[in-house]
Amino acid sequence: MTEPVTVLIADDHPMVRQGLHLTLGTLPGIQVIGEATTGQQAVELAESLQPDVLIMDLNMPEGNGIEATRALTKSSPHVKVLILTMFDDDASVFQAMRAGARGYLLKGAGEQEIERAVRGVADGEAIFGPAVAQRVLDYLTGTAPRQQEAFPELSERERDVLALLAEGRSNPDIARQLYLSPKTVRNHVSNIFTKLQVADRAQAIIKARDAGLGTAAERST
Repeated sequence: MTEPVTVLIADDHPMVRQGLHLTLGTLPGIQVIGEATTGQQAVELAESLQPDVLIMDLNMPEGNGIEATRALTKSSPHVKVLILTMFDDDASVFQAMRAGARGYLLKGAGEQEIERAVRGVADGEAIFGPAVAQRVLDYLTGTAPRQQEAFPELSERERDVLALLAEGRSNPDIARQLYLSPKTVRNHVSNIFTKLQVADRAQAIIKARDAGLGTAAERST
């Protein structure tokens, strides 16, 4: 008899956890073996329970989904992480992929889509919701601008911060977007100023937008 696909659910919203548990618990060949409410708890339970798939939200207390995914990729790489979140922006999608997530769905996905993703990720596939898949396809085919090609002197995270600076985001906005502490963002901004040889935020934004970062609408303002 084939072993069921074991699933751990990590989300800080009780209704989301309950809904996923009820949905997946009725499906043949899938067994929900636990629930976590924080990023830290998700890592601890995944390491102890060893599920086939960890369904994880991005925005959680005590270690967000990106940090938890990164930690699990190192400690238990055989546990496949499927992100289920409200965030559909490029930064969140590619942060999750770089952290080691094997799938990315948006909340609101239907039962069949979630089931397909769970089974596919468990089998080693990379699964993305339709909107997310188009973003990934555009990126890989070069249809979308590849921001990290600009400013090779910057680290990957510094390029992420600079891209958001170019969009006119404040430091607190950037911290929330990239799941970083405000202090870490300030340090990245300072490093960016030094590496780009600019004196302040305004000069950094001008330089970034000249390189094509930021939206067309924002560059015209």
